[in-house]
Amino acid sequence: MAAVWASGFFQGLLGSNGITSVPMILLVSVVLSQFISNVPFAALYIPLLQDAGAGTAEMIALAAGSTIAGNLLLLGAASNIIIVQNAEREGETITFMEFARVGVPLTALNCLVYWLFLSL
Repeated sequence: MAAVWASGFFQGLLGSNGITSVPMILLVSVVLSQFISNVPFAALYIPLLQDAGAGTAEMIALAAGSTIAGNLLLLGAASNIIIVQNAEREGETITFMEFARVGVPLTALNCLVYWLFLSL
């Protein structure tokens, strides 16, 4: 992650417009954590938030968004893959679409609740 940070790619990807608003942090955390794991994502986002003078609500939004990102899609967390592999060993199958059918609305509802909680 240090190499990614040093390259400036992540900083350029996010730019500086609105990166500290709670809704943007939640959205970016959930989406980008689908492509890179949530822990490396948070490690990259924290310095951006600190440089922008983010407060407690923004840091909580980062923690919440990067944590619930694993609920969105099957590939959103390594633990999801482990559970599906174990289920398949027991003869059960959980497809990508079955996971998404539950995960997408659940994650959207979680984001809404976190946004309302952190905005009040």
